[in-house]
Amino acid sequence: MNNELFQQARDFVMQNRRRSGIGTLGEKTIHVVLKRYYEPYGDNHEVLLGGFVADAVGENGVYEIQTRQFEKLRPKLQAFLPVCRLTVVYPVVVRKRLNWIDPQTGEVVQQGRWFRCGTVYSFFSELYRIRAFLNDQNLSFRVVELTAEEYRLLNGYGAQKKNHAEKYDRIPDSLEREWKLERTEDLQAFLPQGLPRTFDSSAFARTAGISRSLAQLTLLVLTETGIVKRTGKKGNAYLYEACNSEQKTIK
Repeated sequence: MNNELFQQARDFVMQNRRRSGIGTLGEKTIHVVLKRYYEPYGDNHEVLLGGFVADAVGENGVYEIQTRQFEKLRPKLQAFLPVCRLTVVYPVVVRKRLNWIDPQTGEVVQQGRWFRCGTVYSFFSELYRIRAFLNDQNLSFRVVELTAEEYRLLNGYGAQKKNHAEKYDRIPDSLEREWKLERTEDLQAFLPQGLPRTFDSSAFARTAGISRSLAQLTLLVLTETGIVKRTGKKGNAYLYEACNSEQKTIK
């Protein structure tokens, strides 16, 4: 994790975007900032490779920035993984401030307070979509925790025009943490501290501070990658244990 390099990438992107008015954005700002953070040279962005356009290509291989819908990555995974290293970058906004924009003038007319949101465990709902590729040695991930300012247009329903209003963009503010996942074994770092030796999805959910449905999906991925194993059932709930008692910490 390099906060100085991240701020340089953010400042470069924002300087260029301030010259453009509202409605002129193509790529979302988080996507562009992370692309420049991982590959600073603009000439290496949007590179045609194997019949696909890669977000960035550098000395460490291909970088793909993907905020959701990992299933759309499958064709690129099939094309890139046999020939090069591919790192999928997944940003998670863990703290944000909501701002409202007048769609006519482009001015920010309301600014909210900062609040916590998001969880790194949402990463597993995306991993599940590409689980068939997880054991490929050329595949790695970066899960990036960010704070960000979110902007929405006042063009929705209701008296305040906020219901079902259009999301305009999210501007990253700071880089909080970067999880480097080079091998499937590194997923062990997502076993929350305080987890009992034998546990079910409810215990995992409570310990990790997530919903039970997300815990169940997380445990499916952790089981398929050999991080945890099923040891039986208690009622209708599966019981699990970690396959390796020595939990790693990803920095």
